[in-house]
Amino acid sequence: MNASSGMGMVGAIVWMVILFGIMYFLMLRPQKKEQKRLQAMLNDMEVGDSIVTTGGFYGVVIDMTEEDVIVEFGNNKNCRIPMRKQAIAEVEKAGSAAE
Repeated sequence: MNASSGMGMVGAIVWMVILFGIMYFLMLRPQKKEQKRLQAMLNDMEVGDSIVTTGGFYGVVIDMTEEDVIVEFGNNKNCRIPMRKQAIAEVEKAGSAAE
């Protein structure tokens, strides 16, 4: 093995590390940031907040537990459905809708 093939091997490893770093900053880091934002939004959610589910349904939170919420959909006050907090895509605070 001569010195030039050893330098080529080191160069290939350096390029692999650089490519992995670029992939991390372009793909994995934004995904983790979005997960933190979504978790903070769900933790800040309160009874009375308006929500949009991942399925696109609009509703109002009427009761909550640690992992689940009961959501009232539409004008019909009898349409109350329990669902997981993870099924919520957006939350609008109750006070901000009036402003």
